[in-house]
Amino acid sequence: MHFIYHSPLGEITVASDGEGITNLSIEGQTPVEDENRVEAEDFELFRKAKSWLDQYFSGEIPREELPLRLNCGEFRREVYEILLKIPYGNTITYAEIARRIADARGIRRMSAQAVGGAVGHNPISIIIPCHRVIGTNGSLTGYGGGLHLKRKLLEIEGISLSR
Repeated sequence: MHFIYHSPLGEITVASDGEGITNLSIEGQTPVEDENRVEAEDFELFRKAKSWLDQYFSGEIPREELPLRLNCGEFRREVYEILLKIPYGNTITYAEIARRIADARGIRRMSAQAVGGAVGHNPISIIIPCHRVIGTNGSLTGYGGGLHLKRKLLEIEGISLSR
């Protein structure tokens, strides 16, 4: 099931399996393939997700932690766990994520490109803040909905990048 949230960036589709959020996509990203649309008010998890998004788009740090249901492998899960720990209004580089995973695994290095691939497959954008990941030189790189959306999300959080 899913609901449509009308954001300043366009329509956002939030999907759930009934227990957690499984997908959040902004207009222009891969859409949710689900015929069961409901109103946010009709499902408690969607009421919470709507409240979270309302807070986020009004420039507040969302207070509620939402249950997420990820259907992915161990590596992507490791990357998403790091993304979830990036504080609101902060950024991290692909290389730093790779270094953290390498350290946690006790290996010499991890590919930043592999991290980029995992970040690029994030099914729950905004909530899992892949928009906070930038290039080593501070540049905006890659975003499923386009760099203009990534820039807008960062601006909402008070992050201004010159590149």
